[in-house]
Amino acid sequence: MVNMPPKIAPGKADADDKKKEESKDPKDKNSAPSKWNKAVKKVTNTRRASLRKGSVQEDDPFLQRFTVTAREIDDYLHECSEIFTLKFWKKLVINPSNAPYFWWSFVVTCAVMYNLIFVIMRGCYYDKLQVKEIVLYWFIPDYFCDAIYIFDMYMISRVGFLEQGLLCRNVHTLTKRYIKSWKFIVDIFCIFPFDFLYILVGYNAFLRMNRCLKVWRLREFFNLAETHTNYPNLLRVANLILIIIIIIHWNCCLYFAISRYLGFGSDGWTYPDVTDPNFSSFWKQYVFCFYWSTLTLTTIGDTAYPEKTVSFIYCITCSLIGVLIFATIFGNVGALINEMDAARNDFQHKVDAVKRYMEVRQVTGLVQERVVKWFDYTWNNKESVDDSKNLEHLPEKLRAEICIHVHLRTLRQVKIFSDCEPGVLVELVLKLKLQVFSPGDYVCRKGDIGKEMYIIKKGKLQVCSEDGKVVFVTLVEGATFGEISILNLPGNKTGNRRTASVRSVGFSDLFCLSKTDLLDALKEYPEARKSLTEIGKNILRKDNLLDEEAARREERRQQNLDKKIELIADAVDDLQKEVNKLVHKLSSKEDKETPSNNDSIKPPQGAAAQPPDDKKSATDSKEIKTSHQVTAKEEKKPSSVSLKKEEEDK
Repeated sequence: MVNMPPKIAPGKADADDKKKEESKDPKDKNSAPSKWNKAVKKVTNTRRASLRKGSVQEDDPFLQRFTVTAREIDDYLHECSEIFTLKFWKKLVINPSNAPYFWWSFVVTCAVMYNLIFVIMRGCYYDKLQVKEIVLYWFIPDYFCDAIYIFDMYMISRVGFLEQGLLCRNVHTLTKRYIKSWKFIVDIFCIFPFDFLYILVGYNAFLRMNRCLKVWRLREFFNLAETHTNYPNLLRVANLILIIIIIIHWNCCLYFAISRYLGFGSDGWTYPDVTDPNFSSFWKQYVFCFYWSTLTLTTIGDTAYPEKTVSFIYCITCSLIGVLIFATIFGNVGALINEMDAARNDFQHKVDAVKRYMEVRQVTGLVQERVVKWFDYTWNNKESVDDSKNLEHLPEKLRAEICIHVHLRTLRQVKIFSDCEPGVLVELVLKLKLQVFSPGDYVCRKGDIGKEMYIIKKGKLQVCSEDGKVVFVTLVEGATFGEISILNLPGNKTGNRRTASVRSVGFSDLFCLSKTDLLDALKEYPEARKSLTEIGKNILRKDNLLDEEAARREERRQQNLDKKIELIADAVDDLQKEVNKLVHKLSSKEDKETPSNNDSIKPPQGAAAQPPDDKKSATDSKEIKTSHQVTAKEEKKPSSVSLKKEEEDK
């Protein structure tokens, strides 16, 4: 049974609200509601409207009949008024695969990025970013991010996990599991208030460096985003670019701090003298250091040579880090770019192989042009995607439901599938194969033996005469043809041959179902086979192509054969049982006789073996001779059947 969102009749919610308002006291009625209550009521109404809209979209009878997997209940949908109750927050359990947790992770990621970028920058450029006029403005984003960190600890303590395939909803178990994990220790250290040391040492941004340890949340968000987004390769590239920028940014700030330690303008390697008006502004200082950091880490371009020991050590460290990190990053970038064009490259290899074959076999130019146009159409219309390869890792039932959703618009218009069993549709949908026909191509010709049936997904086809001059009818999307020839209907006057030619007007996409696949699917569904047979017979009756007597004769013959086969199978089973009983009796008798014979017949020790009885052997030989004579006489005697035949011949 499919679990659907609750239906809300249109206008029912508004009527209920009016009744509640009328039932209130006159004092409450006269008192105007506050703005907050109005906002909550507005959000609730919009929520109900969205639920109502979603229920209409999901209430598809065709989908309900053929849905093979249970729909997951949206356990994260709540009324807006429930969020402001204490009961909601006490019993809240978060499903990590749902969208709300993903968007909350995005909010936490923004807070982590703020600390990664601004904490070290404010600590290194303190003479520009930590002056009295500005320092108070940093408290607002700082403590706002701290509030996000604290609330994130609560959210993570309510994240459920799968236990025996079900989401664990025990709040005590979830909280205990989080407290025992390493995440809790890191989060506690991240939020530890070193800010109280401002009282002793003054405002120093380096006291907030512990906030940067929550970088594991950043990695978790990008893992979630890869599963939620439809463009995972683009997201991976963005992730790598972000990592590169953060590394360059940190190296830029450290270079400025070392230059301050060694003295600005003390040598050619350090940052120039900040008292110079050309190098005194903050943006000039930051851009200059960022440029130097980029050249150093990427080993592109020339920079000033270090002159002091500290600068030498720092440059060596930067070079090693740049070689290790950026070699890995750029290698991943190359792999990502190849993956982004993998489908196009694979398709282009197929096109090149076909072109090469046509050149070797000296195929004419007109056929080559048609082949190239066919490849262009399949690529531009995304028809080159192989569904079987992309969905091969999914279970069969889920794969079938995806195929039904993808081809829902086409399957809904097919009359054969409208009344068939859900299991039959699941079997048939997985065996449908997409074929693309070019303009003017004949799908089938009159007189051909029918081995497939076709369902038009997109395009127009003409049913025409054998020479193609007379067009009888034009088939459009959702139409089917060829189903009669693959059903093997008894009494069909045309046999299994095509009764007309079918030609594609333009490019046409058709679903093809072979006879063997259809018969294999109908073996386990006899009722569906009967219904499809009746539909086919009705179509033949309309066109006066059904021989009723031959059909009835074939049905009776098939029934007699089935009965005979059943009787033979029953007789074979009975004989097998009797044979088993006889074998069991003989084996039991032999087991009883063998020990008694062995005990009674024991030759004395030292005595010679007695010769066999001559009389007994003589009688045995006589019996054998007489049996041979009898068989010989019987062979010489003519049988009664042969005598009757001789009399008839006379």
